[in-house]
Amino acid sequence: MTLTIDGHNMTIEKVVRVARENESIKIHPDAVGRIEKCRDLLEDKIKKNEVMYGVNTGIGELSEVVLPQEQLEKYQRYLIYSHAAGYGKPMPIEVVRAAILGRINCHCHGHSGLRYIVVETMKEMLNKGVTPVMCEKGSVGACGDLSPMAQMALVPMGEGEAFYKGERLSGKEAMAKAGIPTIVLEARDGLAMINGANVIAGLGALEIYDTARWIKNSEIAAAITLEVLNANMNAFDERLHQVRGYPGAIESSENIRRITEGSELLAQKGKKIQDSYSLRSTPQVVGSAHDALKWARYMIEIELNGAADNPTFFPEEKLVLSGANFQATPMAFALELLGMAVTTVTVLSERRTNRLMNPHLSMGLPAFLTKGAGMFSGLMLSQYTAGALICENRILSHPAATGSIPAAADQEDFVSMGMTTALKTHQIIDNAQAVLAIEMMAGAQAVDFRKPAKPSKGVQAAYEVIRKYVEHLEEDRPLFDDINSLKEIVESGEILEAVETAVGPLK
Repeated sequence: MTLTIDGHNMTIEKVVRVARENESIKIHPDAVGRIEKCRDLLEDKIKKNEVMYGVNTGIGELSEVVLPQEQLEKYQRYLIYSHAAGYGKPMPIEVVRAAILGRINCHCHGHSGLRYIVVETMKEMLNKGVTPVMCEKGSVGACGDLSPMAQMALVPMGEGEAFYKGERLSGKEAMAKAGIPTIVLEARDGLAMINGANVIAGLGALEIYDTARWIKNSEIAAAITLEVLNANMNAFDERLHQVRGYPGAIESSENIRRITEGSELLAQKGKKIQDSYSLRSTPQVVGSAHDALKWARYMIEIELNGAADNPTFFPEEKLVLSGANFQATPMAFALELLGMAVTTVTVLSERRTNRLMNPHLSMGLPAFLTKGAGMFSGLMLSQYTAGALICENRILSHPAATGSIPAAADQEDFVSMGMTTALKTHQIIDNAQAVLAIEMMAGAQAVDFRKPAKPSKGVQAAYEVIRKYVEHLEEDRPLFDDINSLKEIVESGEILEAVETAVGPLK
């Protein structure tokens, strides 16, 4: 299947299809026409010696320096060279692919002024699997993700480095092996390739996709714990959440009711009139994450479908406007909220795990979920790991979006630091997958201690997947392999898929 790119209708799911599943793309003919019409305007203005930022001027503090026409082609090459100043390990291939896709979709609006051959070359790199090596760090999220995107722009020129069929090669060799002709940059081409926050948008899109599944997994983990602790499910009654009105809480309570429906574990005697906050507040807290996710998705999808460039060309009006559409603050705010929401839900998960471990709180379960407490420590230390991850997530939840450091001799005196936000949010989500894995592992151990009472269909489905990878803890053993392997399974969606097969799609 091939995805048609036209500047509009890009979604989080489409980004995932291209970035992770290697779906090919093609450019809509209307978009080709818009790109070429915009280029005609640019070339006309160059012939008339009109001054345009980043076309025949320097950039940043050097924007007042006007360049002669004979330097314009060479300037674009030097622009890419100077901006490829990143640091650190290469970004994951899926992130680079998402960034390139977003930049192509931006160009399809016909407001960037570059030649169509540049867009076509980027498209071929995606379709044939040439992935530029882009360092993780160096973008301040203003003027676009200049440093990593400049590393991307080196490869179409036959320079830099790229991954191709599992090898890390020179850009020239990768392009040759893939059969993609390299190009010589002309006026505007270089800046147009890098002047947007597309790495933040691409990484943010993947984070939103992963968080959407993670939130559902958090409800599965909660459902397991609720059942084995014989929770009072009045706190999940639809009427309770309808009268307050938050959509996320309504959705979360419905998901948990669906997962736990028919549970024999919840039919036991000895319920409390009111459970602890970590149990009965689950819909309100996880529901808040549902609502935060919706806003983050809304903001990132605006960026994915927007014309983020500087300057911006308007062919119909023969107009060029210089502004700041590269500024990543809108996405930075969205991803800060996403990280904070995930961190908060992990705190809830760890508190529920604590109740499974603590014999004073666990409704009759053995201490640390082991029959031999004293000789054995059971799952005690798994909670330590969850606690360590939550501490890290709390630190990572400190906002980067308030951390502007002026650049370019104070011409660029406010920057978003959105790339820092995106990177730390990625780490928050990764840690959060492990926190849920620990609660699920403990929950499965507790299910074993509650036999012969049977869990619900939803919890049973989750339990069976967990037990494929993690055996019952009869005697103490090293747990790091169990935690790491189950984290990968939570992240993969296998548990979620099994539960949704059993009870239907979760909201």
